[in-house]
Amino acid sequence: MKAPRSVQIDASRIDRLLGALACVSVDRFDDPDSHVTPAAEDEFGLLEGAFQIFIGELAEAKAAAQRAIEQQRMTISALSTPIIDVWEGVVTLPLVGVIDTQRAVEMTERLLARIVESGARAVIIDLTGVEVVDTATADHLVRLTRAAGLLGARCFVTGIGPNIARTLVGMGVDLGGVRTMRTLKEALRACIDEGAAAPR
Repeated sequence: MKAPRSVQIDASRIDRLLGALACVSVDRFDDPDSHVTPAAEDEFGLLEGAFQIFIGELAEAKAAAQRAIEQQRMTISALSTPIIDVWEGVVTLPLVGVIDTQRAVEMTERLLARIVESGARAVIIDLTGVEVVDTATADHLVRLTRAAGLLGARCFVTGIGPNIARTLVGMGVDLGGVRTMRTLKEALRACIDEGAAAPR
């Protein structure tokens, strides 16, 4: 049985290794202190090299996981805010659930892009699946309709239930310029009658 060998190691090398470990523990892979270069061709240098390989592989795994999470977020966002072509020149945006700032920005960008892409002349925003409207949600709604109007699309809002109606009135929300109707069917009929929807 071989007797254990002692290796003289400069304290600064240990400090660098510990510093790199501290960076990795909080996902600071881009920090210069997270990189460890073997300072010498000795036993501890082998450990330093192996640790640097480990850091590189861990950083790549973290980046891949983050990309997957972002892709899932984009997929969920697209599914939670579908934009549907219900008629030639008419698109509808059925809203469901809570509309926070991030979701409002995303759906506004997607809706405006669809209006430009399809040449839609009318947009029907359906609130049937929205149970609660607060000040922020109402503000997002107004901004969304105004942005669509700037692109030349008429805006209709449907599915406003009694609770939402009382909330909007109580908050003094101004939906001036926005046509409100009870159902999607009524709004689509108005689009056809007013020429916003192309005849089939």
